[in-house]
Amino acid sequence: MDLRSDTVERAQRLKHLHAEHRPLVLPTVWDVWSARTAADAGFPALTVGSHPLADSRGADDQEGQTFEEVLAAVAPIIAAVDVPVSVDLEAGYGQRPADLVAGLIEVGGVGLNIEDTVHSEGGRLRTTQEHATYIAGLRAAADDAGVPVWINGRTDLFLHAEDAAAVLDEAIERLRALEQAGADSVYPVRIQDDDALLAAVTAAVSVPVNSTAHPVKHDLERFRRLGVGRITYGPLLQFAMTDAMKGVLGPWAP
Repeated sequence: MDLRSDTVERAQRLKHLHAEHRPLVLPTVWDVWSARTAADAGFPALTVGSHPLADSRGADDQEGQTFEEVLAAVAPIIAAVDVPVSVDLEAGYGQRPADLVAGLIEVGGVGLNIEDTVHSEGGRLRTTQEHATYIAGLRAAADDAGVPVWINGRTDLFLHAEDAAAVLDEAIERLRALEQAGADSVYPVRIQDDDALLAAVTAAVSVPVNSTAHPVKHDLERFRRLGVGRITYGPLLQFAMTDAMKGVLGPWAP
């Protein structure tokens, strides 16, 4: 199987996994070791997170790396495992949707996460229509490339709000616009501990809702009960590994 057909096959497999698992848990990895460890543990797909990837490379999150640097970093991760890999591409690094998709496919990535905080422009939030238009561009580019890239449309609206409940209606409007624009799943960050908000969001859209989870402190069954369709860890798996490593090394410290 050549690289192109392998990428298409992995993309199709990722789509089927989202249909088969509710929720589909995608461990968020950051290097070859963490990716192989998660795949060997039995997970059928993975995601590379921007925050843990940046930390592993001594860079800043929020587009502290260039798109080219990110692609160079994720290429060996994707090549090291036989499972589909999605990549957090932050707000797009100032790239046109077609160039973002082309770069992702070139390194074998079959899914992407795209957020609406534009880090290169002072951290402003894209408007609902602006973000939906960018998502639509990604969908069109993937279709033109013949690779069914899974698009996870993220909004940081709750993250920016002082009162998350006060922006629920606006968030739902935004998520529905992303769904209509071609997002395969939607990702409202910073509400993983709020049952009411999670339940309201999952009831409002027909595509899977992604939630951040902590692999130690959170409970999978709770997310399933609330209707969450997809789980990623963001930087929280790396944080948990940091805590575990400190615990192991503690008795040996001078």
